[in-house]
Amino acid sequence: MTATPAERIGGWLLAPLAWLLVSLLGTLFVVVRFITVLLTPEIIAVLNAQSDGDKTLWYASFIFAVAMGGYTLWLTVAFFKRRGLVPKHYIIWLLISILLALKAFAFSPVSDTLALRQLLFPLLAAALIVPYFKRSQRVKKTFVNP
Repeated sequence: MTATPAERIGGWLLAPLAWLLVSLLGTLFVVVRFITVLLTPEIIAVLNAQSDGDKTLWYASFIFAVAMGGYTLWLTVAFFKRRGLVPKHYIIWLLISILLALKAFAFSPVSDTLALRQLLFPLLAAALIVPYFKRSQRVKKTFVNP
């Protein structure tokens, strides 16, 4: 299978790539923190002392963090390989990021200021990147590989 010659990743595509890389680092950091908690006997004892509902929410958060980390890693690799499905999956990835930020805003016991700040960045990224990915000729010429 040969790769089609495509434009290099450059120009305004560096901004979505930077957003993806920063999100990948952040997500992997969260997964590492979850794993650190799972390896600490004292914290496991505290977690086991919680109600079943709290434990379920904690494990669901862990599963979502791992899934989002895996999806972000896969999307990053596809971005560098200039796969043709990147624009569609990048938009889906942004929508998932918005949904996770909304979940944090609605259900997390954090201040509204912090939750709004966490919601603002994915909303701003989606508002800027989605139209660019939909209409840009550079995006269409860059992501051409199967």
